[in-house]
Amino acid sequence: MNNSQSLKVISIPPDNGQPPTHLMIFLHGWGADARDLIPIASFLDLPDYQFLFPNAPFPHPQVAGGRAWYALETNDYNGLSESQELLRAWLLSLEEQTGIPLAKTFLSGFSQGGAMVLDVGLTLPLAGLCSLSGYLHSAPEVTATPIPPVFIAHGRKDTVVPIEAAQQAREILTAWDVKVEYHEFDMGHEIPLPVLSELREFLLAHSN
Repeated sequence: MNNSQSLKVISIPPDNGQPPTHLMIFLHGWGADARDLIPIASFLDLPDYQFLFPNAPFPHPQVAGGRAWYALETNDYNGLSESQELLRAWLLSLEEQTGIPLAKTFLSGFSQGGAMVLDVGLTLPLAGLCSLSGYLHSAPEVTATPIPPVFIAHGRKDTVVPIEAAQQAREILTAWDVKVEYHEFDMGHEIPLPVLSELREFLLAHSN
């Protein structure tokens, strides 16, 4: 899997026309791209936030124009370590670029993007992590000080990433003393408005 580009990002500035007080980053899922989750910004109604939507670095093997954080068509997760390193370096560069520290930066992701959130986010002192229909690849590396709180939302009818993946992530993270806010919904592999409502409450609760 060849890395054909570094992270390209779509940025949406705060609605209020003022400098942002917080950053909200959304990582798309396998086969989508940075544009896929942009409507979430208006639904969350956080006028002080700057939203960043990065493109995954790899081209999707089947979807024209789609992107991937790593290979899912094989069992070796080819490209995972490269994406982890690239994402972590980019996150560490954001304070200099935006003036917003990691302590006021939220990292969120859907599906494969949610897995990337848990992989990388637990190594950085972010304001919070949000995994929507995501999963853990393996036991996480929890090295951040302080450890960011984690929001997990998942559908009981999800046929792409089974609900057991979210339940397992909750158990593993809780064992690491990670503060987990866990929600199950009567939905499939999607992000409906009830999820965004709970996510908004989580963000407001941790917007120090």
